[in-house]
Amino acid sequence: MSITQSDVAYTAVATAENGRDGRVASNDGKLDVVVNPPKELGGSGEGTNPEQLFAAGYSACFQGALAVVAKNENADVSGSTVTAEVGIGKNDDGFGLIVKISAVIPNVDAATAKDLVEKAHQVCPYSKATRGNITVELAV
Repeated sequence: MSITQSDVAYTAVATAENGRDGRVASNDGKLDVVVNPPKELGGSGEGTNPEQLFAAGYSACFQGALAVVAKNENADVSGSTVTAEVGIGKNDDGFGLIVKISAVIPNVDAATAKDLVEKAHQVCPYSKATRGNITVELAV
């Protein structure tokens, strides 16, 4: 389900200079990083890259969704971590992404952890945005 402009509570704004081999900065100055392609893609690997930034955003967003789901399920996710692995590689259209989301939830059993992660995947805005577009694997 889409939201309308009147539903927007916050808008992040970032501007890139020189694409994957330059700089990205947010309009509020809180993010200002050099980006370079990783060595595996022929770059210097000196700065961060869009895949790392996407992994950081996705893992943080997913952790937030996990907390919301856990609250509704009366589950304890304190001490949990979420790791996003974002892979990039060639496909029929040029390049594509693949993601693996791994959650460690120490205070619940394996079945509960799996259930919580699957439910978080349904409500996480990043998961919704990628659904049907890229492969996202879930692991606990």
